[in-house]
Amino acid sequence: MVTEGIEDMQISCVANGNENLEGPFICQIKKMGANSSSISELPENEYLQKLSGSEPISENDPFWNQLLSFSFTTPTNSADLKLLEEATISVCKSLVEKNPRTGNLGSLIKVFLSRTKELKISAECQNHLFIWQAHNALFIICCLLKVFISRMSEEELQLHFTYEEKAGPSSYGTECEDLIEELLCCLIQLIVEIPLLDITYSISLEAVTTLIVFLSCQLFHKEILRESIIHRYLMHGRCLPYTSRLVKTLLYNFIRQERSPPPGTHVFQQQTDGGGLLYGIASGVATGLWTVFTLGGVGSKASAQLEQCSPLASQSLLLLLVLANLTDAPDIPNPYRQAIMSFKNTQDNTAFSSSNPHAFQINFNSLYTALCEQQKSDQATLLLYMLLHQNSNMRTYVLARTDIENLVLPILEILYHVEERNSHHVYMALIILLILTEDDGFNRSIHEVILKNITWYAERVLTEISLGSLLILVVIRTIQYNMTRTRDKYLHTNCLAALANMSAQFRSLHQYAAQRIISLFSLLSKKHNKVLEQATQSLRGSLGSNDSPLPDYAQDLNVIEEVIRMMLEIINSCLTNSLHHNPNLVYALLYKRDLFEQFRTHPSFQDIMQNIDLVISFFSSRLEQAGAELSVERVLEIIKQGAVALPKDRLRKFPELKFKYVEEEQPEEFFIPYVWSLVYNSAVALYWNPRDIQLFTMDSG
Repeated sequence: MVTEGIEDMQISCVANGNENLEGPFICQIKKMGANSSSISELPENEYLQKLSGSEPISENDPFWNQLLSFSFTTPTNSADLKLLEEATISVCKSLVEKNPRTGNLGSLIKVFLSRTKELKISAECQNHLFIWQAHNALFIICCLLKVFISRMSEEELQLHFTYEEKAGPSSYGTECEDLIEELLCCLIQLIVEIPLLDITYSISLEAVTTLIVFLSCQLFHKEILRESIIHRYLMHGRCLPYTSRLVKTLLYNFIRQERSPPPGTHVFQQQTDGGGLLYGIASGVATGLWTVFTLGGVGSKASAQLEQCSPLASQSLLLLLVLANLTDAPDIPNPYRQAIMSFKNTQDNTAFSSSNPHAFQINFNSLYTALCEQQKSDQATLLLYMLLHQNSNMRTYVLARTDIENLVLPILEILYHVEERNSHHVYMALIILLILTEDDGFNRSIHEVILKNITWYAERVLTEISLGSLLILVVIRTIQYNMTRTRDKYLHTNCLAALANMSAQFRSLHQYAAQRIISLFSLLSKKHNKVLEQATQSLRGSLGSNDSPLPDYAQDLNVIEEVIRMMLEIINSCLTNSLHHNPNLVYALLYKRDLFEQFRTHPSFQDIMQNIDLVISFFSSRLEQAGAELSVERVLEIIKQGAVALPKDRLRKFPELKFKYVEEEQPEEFFIPYVWSLVYNSAVALYWNPRDIQLFTMDSG
């Protein structure tokens, strides 16, 4: 790290002689002093020592110009990351101890607040130096806040913001303003009002990061925070009017996926006469610190991550998810969630409801495209879930798309690679499918979309298959994986519910999809017989024994019979509603007809078996009449002819098979730990000591 000490801040900035202020700046500074240090020497840095020392520093002191003129070289290993964290903590501990007497934290924040008032004009005038120093101020504030919040209550933190500085007259006068609210409001204004340019990218990212840090107190509590000082500031007062603009800006940051400026784009070039000073804005502060603070600690891993994505887009999405999942205030519902629930398409000209002050418009086409492209990340899948579940405008738009495969295929790929994904990501993908299958139009249209060569589906070469058949294959594969590995009833239920919703609309099922439906039933049948046999043997063995209690085979049997019942209902729904569209399913049913014999007289399945039994008998009879040694093509031809002749009035009518996704009563118990685990694992430029985390266990993150 190079920290520049500037004794006489007489600065004249020119743009290589170019009057319109374009191009890299050359900053000429009189009486420069520079001292280089490694990260391990940060605690001894004279400016940080003064900041955290016993002497109060006025916000007008030239010291701030000296403190804020620094650049970083990129640490290359996890040891450097650990040193940086330890160095930050040591400075913070000293500041925690001395700040009640010095008020230096407040002075630093006031310096930052005063500089942000000129940020917009600085961006327009390409004033790199001014923006760079404002960024540095915010970076220091963010580092301090992160440690403060991890080590003290919100009430204690609030006290540190209200200590009056004792060093001379303040430019803010003598009134005691609420610095937390002012800083929060300033950060939001910075995000929504400062244009996103190469020179403002770093400070925009830092503002988003600092808001996440402000909300990170949740990480250090096992219970869900429902009464929080920071939440209250964000949902009331000066921050409230910016709700919809903040949500809109964060969404557009996600949509744009703007990459960080390449290293060296905005560097203050050193003059050939040696009178200049190298200021590494993008290459030093931005790239270096992003790499350092990315969780994981290995520079190469973090660098690779940054090359693949947009740090601002990633961080903005995380902040959006955190804000949307804040618990409601006692007097008002969460306004950020309200904004997400109600925004409309820019092409929608209908009037907004006057009862919702947080409504706004956004380009749905751009948002849809970004969602399709980003589904490999948990957070993008979670955003898609929230939009489909909570925003009826977005759900209607998505269901009306003629290229729905662009959204569904990435979701299916998540489920297909279930063993590589965390369980929460799989749940979200599955619930998205369940929500989509609630719509009959979706269930019809997916069978009309024909796909070529699905390369990621490895079990079988699929040169041509409908999206609907592929969806069935992937969901069935997920059920089978769950039966052999995780045995999660919740996952079973949602998979079967999605298949049930689709069943009446099955069309032209691919022969492999039809086979897999019957194969799944075969697997369930074998499992049922095995559990039944185990239960019988245990019962016999216990008759002459007073040993320990028997395993609860009755419960296992009940669960497997529920699943079998559901599969029979799905097959029955297809046969009664669209038999003539699905000769491949009838073929598979006839081929494995012996499977269904044992369930014909079973009291749990007798009613639903009537239709299946009738169909099997009807088509078996027609095949027998056609003679032996029939080819597959001939059998299918007989099935197609028989489907027209089958008397539909003989099939018993059952209620329509429909399931609707409903959130649990307290969804925050699931979503808040999930969102913060994503922040912990994915946030750019942030690191928390895993030993401090209380909200979730490390393996669940």
